[in-house]
This record gives sequence, C-alpha cells and structure tokens, in this order.
Amino acid sequence: MRDLFIFTIVYIASFIAAFISCSYLLHLNQWLVVLIGHLIATIILFTASSIYNNSSFCDPFWSIAPIPIVLYVSFWPESKILDYEKIFLFLIPVFFWGTRLTFNWARKWEGLSDEDFRYKDLKSRKFSRLIDLFAIHIYPTLQVNLSLFPVYFALSVSSYAASIFLYLTSLFTCMAIILEMTADKQLFEFKKDKANYGKFIQSGLWKYSRHPNYLGEILFWWGVFFMCISVSGKFWFLFVCPLTMNLMFTLKTCSMMDERNLKKRKGYDEYMKKTNQLIIWPF
Repeated sequence: MRDLFIFTIVYIASFIAAFISCSYLLHLNQWLVVLIGHLIATIILFTASSIYNNSSFCDPFWSIAPIPIVLYVSFWPESKILDYEKIFLFLIPVFFWGTRLTFNWARKWEGLSDEDFRYKDLKSRKFSRLIDLFAIHIYPTLQVNLSLFPVYFALSVSSYAASIFLYLTSLFTCMAIILEMTADKQLFEFKKDKANYGKFIQSGLWKYSRHPNYLGEILFWWGVFFMCISVSGKFWFLFVCPLTMNLMFTLKTCSMMDERNLKKRKGYDEYMKKTNQLIIWPF
C-alpha cells in the first residue's frame, strides 16, 4: 500500500504541475501547450524515479497521459466546433487502450523495487543519468506526443464531420487493442503457471508471432492515423507519426526482447527461425 500511495501522489503532483504551468500558456499554439505540459509532468516523474532509483516509475505514464490530452483537444478545439459524434469515435479506442494498458501494467506491478530489465541495461552504461533522462523519460514522451499528433489535427484543427470511414477506422483501432489484450492475457496466464518457469510461450497468438502484443500496439497507433485521414485526406503527411512508433518497436523494443530471450531461454533461437517478429502468419 505504501508503494501505491507514493506512486499515486507523484502522478497527481505531475499532472497538477503540468496543468498549472499550461494555464499560463494558453495564448500559445494548443499542441505546443500540450507538449510543454507533457514534458513538465515527465520531469516530475524523472525526479521521483531518481529518488527511488527506479525508472519504471514512468511506465504507466505511456498509457495514462494520452487520456487528458485527447480530452483537452476534443472539448476545447481550435476550430471552436464541438462534433460529439467525431469525439465519441476517437475517445472510445483511446480510453479503451489507455485503461487496458494501465490495467495490464498494474496487475504485473510488484512495487517500487520492480524495474524493467531494459532500463537496468541502459543505465549500466556510461552517462547513465543522461540516458535515464533522455532515453527512458524524454524520448518516450516525445514519441507518444508525436503519435497523438493526428488526434489534434482531426479533433481540434479540422472542422470536417464524421463519416462512415471514421466508424470503420475506429473499429479497426479497437480491434488492434483486442489483439494486444488477447496476446497479453495469453502471456500472463502462461507466466502465472509455475511449471512454465524458465520457458517461453509458443502457444496461442505467440505460435505465429514472437511479439503479437507489440503488433497490436503498433496497429493501434496506425489506427489513430487512419481515423485522422478518414476525417480529412489532406492530413496524409501525418503517416510519419505511427511510422516512428512502428520503427521504435521493430528496431529496438522487439530486438531487446529477442536478445534477452536468446540469452535466458533455451530453444529460443529455433523459435526465432520459424516465427515472424511481428506479423501473425500461420503458414
């Protein structure tokens, strides 16, 4: 309970600091205000993670921060037009994604001593404090902020109404979340069985993809972009937003997980040879 209390207080403090700071910046471009608030909250979390020597303090920030950001651009749009149908179709997948991902983190969290192995590896190198600040805290914030950029254009800048294509792309985005949720549930159940200690999952979706949970995450961000261009095709250039997220998972996150499993899990090399990194392909 003590760890949860500390964690909650720090997150509340970070959001209050961001809100107060942004209230003095409302004369600026709306997304610049969002970015500044996002970074201020991140600095608060970095300070806390330094005090408790645990960079996993920032893990749920990935899924929590987008919710108030999307609410802000939805109900205080620059266009001054409140389109509740369009807002509803964006909020459903974003809220679904945020609450699900946060719940998935919470059920695995073991307290303030529980730190992601990737953070430990990164901080074991030279200039660990700078790596902690920029690679573990600032970079994910900028990545999420960039990936949410299509929401700003679709809900705040654009005055176009919802169409059937927005309904379809919103459904696609929800399906991506269900894919991620299913993969995470299968992994959670596998790890919960003590008989599987030291083994790696090769059943369910994991039989056809080494990282089906990350595939769902990537498809969610592409879904956000598809929702945006379904509102207006002139925002096509925002494809760089989900693309950068795609590249981060493909080139870094998945690779780090594979490297760790190769060292710790017998037979993982054979599994890699016959199983795609992301794409679910049963043949």
